[in-house]
Amino acid sequence: MDRAAEQDRAAEQTVFVGIDVAKAKLDVHVGPDLDCFSVENTVGGVRQLIERLRPFPVKLVVIEATGRYERRVAADLLAENFEVAVVNPRQTHDFAKAMGRLAKTDAIDARSLCLFAQCIGPRPTPMPAQNQTLLEERVTRRRQVISMLTMERNRLQQQSVDRKVISSIKRVTRVLEQQREDLDRQIAELIDRDDDWRGKHALLKSVPGVGDATAATLIAELPELGKLNRQQIAALVGLAPFNRDSGTLRGKRAIRGGRASVRSPLYMAALAACRCNPLIQAFNQRLRAAGKPFKVAITACMRKLLTLLNSLIRDNRHWSPQCPRPA
Repeated sequence: MDRAAEQDRAAEQTVFVGIDVAKAKLDVHVGPDLDCFSVENTVGGVRQLIERLRPFPVKLVVIEATGRYERRVAADLLAENFEVAVVNPRQTHDFAKAMGRLAKTDAIDARSLCLFAQCIGPRPTPMPAQNQTLLEERVTRRRQVISMLTMERNRLQQQSVDRKVISSIKRVTRVLEQQREDLDRQIAELIDRDDDWRGKHALLKSVPGVGDATAATLIAELPELGKLNRQQIAALVGLAPFNRDSGTLRGKRAIRGGRASVRSPLYMAALAACRCNPLIQAFNQRLRAAGKPFKVAITACMRKLLTLLNSLIRDNRHWSPQCPRPA
């Protein structure tokens, strides 16, 4: 069947698209079973992809998150008003296993993504705000610099003999500290230039325990904050305890999945809030008095702090000790 006949048939039904993203190319499956092709993962290749998809009544395009290689194609498709869902690869891999698909090629993965879009219908990814990608990349780079700075400081504590090695570590440490300060300034300027971000930053900073780094990370890497309910936002970040029960067995509840890059600053914020935030402090003391281990208590404090921040952003209100509880 030629392409014109395929497009005529596609016009009569809902079309889903799965795109398997690699560094060099994009494998595309238009389904159910209407077209499959490959293009280069370049500006020209993405433009060619969009032109190939225009004749189809596309309802949803599903793309796996693959280490930032998917950003160009997702952004360009969103700019062309396509509904795009960037999904966790674990979900699509588990879906393919459930379908009995043990073979793995790029074309097979693209077809599995197309079926995933058709059967599961994941929530579309919203169009990122202006400079959202820029802010996220600088927050990510700051986290990388902090990690390298921590490693150099640990090496300095372990190295106590060779003066030249010690001097080298100190020079690298000074460079990294300067890089961190520069990134802090750039992040603050980006947030200050955006009215919405500036307002969110002020609301987040009003909560005792939340500092500039935590607020910037939440703005950059958790744009869903304030748009979901407390159960959804906790599950999205990975702070929702899941049951492990079977028959008469009652397993231990544990958190899993989510965004580790958001949990790390929330952990530090929760530690600070346990000392200076009356709501989190009382909650932590109650859990510890009930015999809860430290990690269980601090995880519960992180979730409570997250739901509090979520409610403040949703209601557009500042922290108030008289009415601190999230709705």
